[in-house]
Amino acid sequence: MLNFTEVFDVMQVEPATGSSVWTVLTGTRTALERDGHMVDPNAMACCPIEWLDERGYLDAELARQHPRPWGI
Repeated sequence: MLNFTEVFDVMQVEPATGSSVWTVLTGTRTALERDGHMVDPNAMACCPIEWLDERGYLDAELARQHPRPWGI
């Protein structure tokens, strides 16, 4: 059984348009708050803790190494 944790996308505001743009970072609440990012509780997803690096951010390479419990 996989152990899942909440993760959030790191977004920034595009100055020219005012729209939100994903920074290609996704991490735990603790990691985002530690690094000065705001957390949007409405943008929460879950992932296995095995997919997180030592800093608390989603690591695409680690995610590829572990089987997914569903097809994406």
